[in-house]
Amino acid sequence: MKGIIVSTTNEIPGKKIVEIIGVVRGNTVRSRDIGRDIGAAFKNLVGGEVKTYTEMTVQARDEAYNRMVNQAIEKGADAVIGMRFMTSMVMQGASEMLAFGTAVKLK
Repeated sequence: MKGIIVSTTNEIPGKKIVEIIGVVRGNTVRSRDIGRDIGAAFKNLVGGEVKTYTEMTVQARDEAYNRMVNQAIEKGADAVIGMRFMTSMVMQGASEMLAFGTAVKLK
């Protein structure tokens, strides 16, 4: 698989952007489950990190990121600039994780 540069900046040091391919994105929608909710409720009583939700968020972020990168590769990009994550609630108990940026060709 071809390597691709992903950056939150709008330029890549030492490289010149020669073509803007367009916006690329990857997303996933995840829902909570009763087991995690019960564990979170107990954790809420004593405080601290809710590790099951942290793990779920990390997995969602990784999946969205990988889908964005795959879309950029499919479009022939060398890099994704201005990359960001965004999350939104889709319905009660389910949220979307979105990764997006601008796919570009470099020289």
